[in-house]
Amino acid sequence: MINRLLTVRKEMVKLRLQAMLVSELNHIRYLTGFTGSNALCIITLTKQFLITDRRYRNQAPEEVKGFSIIITENALLPSISEKKLIPKNARVGFESEYISAARFKTLKNLLPKRNFIPADKIIEEVSAVKDAYEIKCINTAVEITDKVFLKILSLIKPGIRECDVAAEISYWHRKYGAECDAFDPIVASGWRGALPHARASEKKIQKREMVVIDFGCRYKGYHSDLTRTVCIGNPSAKMKKIYQIVLDAQIKAIDSARSGIKANFLDSVARKHIKQNGFGRYFTHSLGHGLGIHVHDPIRLSQKSKSVLQSGNVVTIEPGIYISGLGGVRIEDDVVIRNNGCDVLTKSDKNLIIL
Repeated sequence: MINRLLTVRKEMVKLRLQAMLVSELNHIRYLTGFTGSNALCIITLTKQFLITDRRYRNQAPEEVKGFSIIITENALLPSISEKKLIPKNARVGFESEYISAARFKTLKNLLPKRNFIPADKIIEEVSAVKDAYEIKCINTAVEITDKVFLKILSLIKPGIRECDVAAEISYWHRKYGAECDAFDPIVASGWRGALPHARASEKKIQKREMVVIDFGCRYKGYHSDLTRTVCIGNPSAKMKKIYQIVLDAQIKAIDSARSGIKANFLDSVARKHIKQNGFGRYFTHSLGHGLGIHVHDPIRLSQKSKSVLQSGNVVTIEPGIYISGLGGVRIEDDVVIRNNGCDVLTKSDKNLIIL
């Protein structure tokens, strides 16, 4: 945690900030270790404070070290003013993407004569490069999700509802040690597979349908994200061809992933292969995204991304083809970017599984 604070303070100095208000709970956990549901974090150039309510009077000291802990009986924001945590005339960074207009208005009324500066990227950029402990946590989350995938393969059969498969995913994530799902599991069969972010419905899975299954979990604050597409019985020749195109595109992107390359170049590797095989207009989303304390960390592997990958970034690589009325295929792995390539954390079989 100390190294993270030092890096945050370096970024604060670059922006000429005297204080930073952190309000996003994942970011607070990243900086302090606190897992409660109500908190604020104040970082100045010399001190750091965690503010929470009396429900966490005992929990906060157990989880948080190196921060002054303030327990309030009332709302959190007034404590900043009451305890005089931020000096007058200070430039104060805040997370504009994570604070409501009403709360920001309250903040300005409580702390007049401060200059509030949007500084959303500070924590996001600091957390984008993972250390060994973070990668270990992500890897454990991935291992749990891999185990769940193997488990649900034995449960998917004609007649089972998509929502029942999703419920099993959530159950087995917890059973195998996850804190929770990373997001609501996607289970999309047949024609619904053409909806990239379809939520599990009451539709029953039928014979010869492709089933897109996208799910992940959270472990110690870090996330996994896995997509596999399986078929119930033998697929049509067209869907089998589409599956192989997506798989080859994904493998090409993984083979190209390394520190120093542009995110939009990596996207183009997979996109070019799909386009050359006649399905370019059916790849309707970006290649992938960052993964860590958020299931969608800020790094985007997209055509318009300006990011340059660094060693220690963890990203998903997940090309797909989606054809309305027919179905879809997506294959997704989680990888750690290294100087000379990448480490693929996901171990689930990527060859077409026919159930």
